[in-house]
Amino acid sequence: MKLFKNIKKSRPNSDEIFYAKVKKVLGFAPKDLSIYKQAFTHTSLQLKDGLGNPLNFERLEYLGDAMLGSIIASYLFGKVPGADEGYLTQMRSKIVSREHLDELGKELGLLDLLFCKTSKSKLGAHIHGNLFEALVGAIYLDRGYKYSTRFINKKVLSIHVDVKKLEGKITSYKGLLTEWSQKNKRNLSFETYEDSGNQTVKFFSVRLYVDKKPVSKGRATSKKRAEEMAAKRAYYVFQSEIESLR
Repeated sequence: MKLFKNIKKSRPNSDEIFYAKVKKVLGFAPKDLSIYKQAFTHTSLQLKDGLGNPLNFERLEYLGDAMLGSIIASYLFGKVPGADEGYLTQMRSKIVSREHLDELGKELGLLDLLFCKTSKSKLGAHIHGNLFEALVGAIYLDRGYKYSTRFINKKVLSIHVDVKKLEGKITSYKGLLTEWSQKNKRNLSFETYEDSGNQTVKFFSVRLYVDKKPVSKGRATSKKRAEEMAAKRAYYVFQSEIESLR
């Protein structure tokens, strides 16, 4: 089913420009441009197909997330034959971490392809990673598993993945700090002490306590990111202690 009108021989000029940009990102020619249009359509446009189903990147993001996990798992399975399940799972999580996907999406310039009604500057940092996953989902629907694997190998694995370096990479400072505190019977807690909800952009401020003593602060547009920021700063306070247990 065509989700968008897609005429191969006589595309509108805007489609020709979009086609050229997508082709440059992919490294090969897309067949069904409509799928890629959906992958770069934001919910703010409120588009729907003839059956009333929403047309935006969210469903493709879900599909891309699953495909990405599968391809990365297959890669690691062959790359590290002596690794156990726990190691493979941890390495896959590091490769597909939200931070890493955001970096990939930003590097590929995916935000420039987005059809959006609202200001792109207000979409948050994770929009880059969301679009990357949606793009992977679109590739799978358009060209299948083989092309999806080729794209991931070329754009992610061959350039950005060094298994040895990843072993020491921290993907969640909050998770690491929580694990450290539990092993050492330290009391760890977060407190949201400011919520500037009246501003155009909503911010959360968080204070982190260890054994009821304030250690660090974090401020971001989501409570989760503010806590992660505070945890990262606290990590450097207890770094030598934490690293001795890793």
